[in-house]
Amino acid sequence: MLRLENPSRAYDWGSRADIPQFIGRVAGDEPLAEIWMGTHPLGPSMVQGGDRTMTLLEAAGELPFMFKILAADRPLSLQVHPNEAMARVGFDAEEAQGVPLDSPARTYKDPHHKPEMAYALTTFDTLVGFRPTAEILRVLNGIDTPLGRSLADDLHAAPGFGGIVRLVERLLTEDVTAEEISHVVARCRALVDQGIDVKRAYVTAVEIAEHYPDDVGVVISLTLNRLTLQPGEAAFLGTGIIHAHLRGMCLEVMAASDNVLRAGLTSKPLDPEGLIKCLDKGMSRLARVTPEPFGFSTDVFSPDVREFALAVSQCSRAEPAGTLLPAAAQRIVVCTGGEVEVVSSSGERLKLGRGDSVFAGPDDGEIRVVGTGEVAQAYTPTPDTVAGELIDLVPPYSERQLRRGRRGRGSTAR
Repeated sequence: MLRLENPSRAYDWGSRADIPQFIGRVAGDEPLAEIWMGTHPLGPSMVQGGDRTMTLLEAAGELPFMFKILAADRPLSLQVHPNEAMARVGFDAEEAQGVPLDSPARTYKDPHHKPEMAYALTTFDTLVGFRPTAEILRVLNGIDTPLGRSLADDLHAAPGFGGIVRLVERLLTEDVTAEEISHVVARCRALVDQGIDVKRAYVTAVEIAEHYPDDVGVVISLTLNRLTLQPGEAAFLGTGIIHAHLRGMCLEVMAASDNVLRAGLTSKPLDPEGLIKCLDKGMSRLARVTPEPFGFSTDVFSPDVREFALAVSQCSRAEPAGTLLPAAAQRIVVCTGGEVEVVSSSGERLKLGRGDSVFAGPDDGEIRVVGTGEVAQAYTPTPDTVAGELIDLVPPYSERQLRRGRRGRGSTAR
């Protein structure tokens, strides 16, 4: 087994307290946003190999998944992740152009798609996927401003997924002024003050505008579902799902990719054309993940993708021999609470406190955890891994609705 030293990411939306407290580090001046665990070339974990320090990539080879600790005090960017075909084409094109991998102008950092799952460590709020057409119309009908009325007219004329994408495309490509956005926010605030809201759409726009008052992403947020995960709950986001995490702390497990197409609510480079192109491919699965029990102490969150699953175990003295973790050839285990020992089949033991992590490979065999605490294991599911039930957050749009929206491309622009 290999104890991990993991890189951190300091982004402006991060938290000055949450991650430092979680990993036992003194809080600094910069907000810490993410801890990366895995082998991605932009931020591989480090391990001690004999008499030298090396990357986990050197020690174990490339992992098909990434594991993150994420903490947000303010909204993240409005974004989507590309599917496999888009990722490969985009990566190859930027490689051919000679764009450095770490350049801010680089969009495709690798040739991989990026489905992901978020597991809440605290109450976690996020915007994920489009609301149904009828719900968006109820939201827009309350926005009695020229922009609000115009958007409602467009969606009435072209309902369904394709029409919603065209609505977003219009907002991203037209010159929507700061004054128009402020009028929408003022109307949302007035409705909230009157106790009127549609599934938290208005209050969300007001909250986001506190951080990004002139960003058109505030208006786009009105079209998105607001989802709150309580600690211990998980949601799966397939590729092509538009989303923007709002606040809270979670574990993220995903395919080993850092490809992000952004269109607002950020100081990072934007790619609205790429985002719309990605949305035009159609949404994949967006769902809560119901865990399957493994033994007496473990919940397995498996969204039935080939790259990753997550097992969360509540370890206690009730199991003197230790809590058996699900089998995996390669796994990363992080302690999320308490103090435990991770024990391999050969008897090797590593002590972990909150925030500590370890990699176990095929030679480590069966892994048990002894002590009182909680651990989370990210791993590649085996054929025996039982997929959890996925409860869709929005009904899938039909291919007919997708085609209708594509045929009408450009018809809503004014």
